[in-house]
Amino acid sequence: MKLVHSTALCALIAAASMTWAMSLARAQGMWNGNTPVFQSDIERLERQLEAERAERRQQYNVVYPKFMDGGEKPDIKPVEPPIVYLEKNEPPGIIIVDTGGRKLYYTLPGKRAYAYPISVGREGFTWTGTERISRIVSWPSWTPPPEMHRRQPGLPITVSGGIRNPLGAKALYLGNTLYRIHGTNNPRSIGRASSSGCFRMMNEHVVHLATLARVGTVVRVVPNYSGVSETAPLSSLLSMFTSDSDEKPTKGRSKKN
Repeated sequence: MKLVHSTALCALIAAASMTWAMSLARAQGMWNGNTPVFQSDIERLERQLEAERAERRQQYNVVYPKFMDGGEKPDIKPVEPPIVYLEKNEPPGIIIVDTGGRKLYYTLPGKRAYAYPISVGREGFTWTGTERISRIVSWPSWTPPPEMHRRQPGLPITVSGGIRNPLGAKALYLGNTLYRIHGTNNPRSIGRASSSGCFRMMNEHVVHLATLARVGTVVRVVPNYSGVSETAPLSSLLSMFTSDSDEKPTKGRSKKN
């Protein structure tokens, strides 16, 4: 009997040690085989690759036609992104851009939000602040500003709206700034820090967002937004059960005037 108890105790200790080790590994970073991969290493590699791409762009010195045709304008169907749960009680119907997490949230009632993956400004092109949507345009044309022409002289003067246009299927203009929330002709850039300050979305996602947002919608751009969960918090589930029990009528209780 003592041998059985000792064996069970050893197994329990081993299982607890393995759980602790796995939790430590998750806290430190992801594992690739026997080697840990840290988030800081991933971000440093992304910055290095972006710098190499920028250097290659300067070396290529590509010259585009002055006036480019953006191509066809297909019918892009909206695709609903996942819904997440917010710790903070945000007002419904606003947009929160988390540049650090590379997510855009459209808030819903009940401390929920749609969560869209986005591309954000690369190093030196990030910004924070609050704006309002001033225009929403389908298949917008693109006219690179003078600052962009100075960085890359070979850019076209303008590109007409279409599937080849960098602004994609929709553009939500932010106040009087040069910044926009828009689609893209390069879906591989989503999730990266690769823009000049705009926020890129998948075309099907920006079309979905445009069905919800309106001119005047508040857009809050923050460096980091915490308190987001993919599962409903336990407190909200308990409140649901509590409210259900409170609403049940009590039998035999007379109403007093």
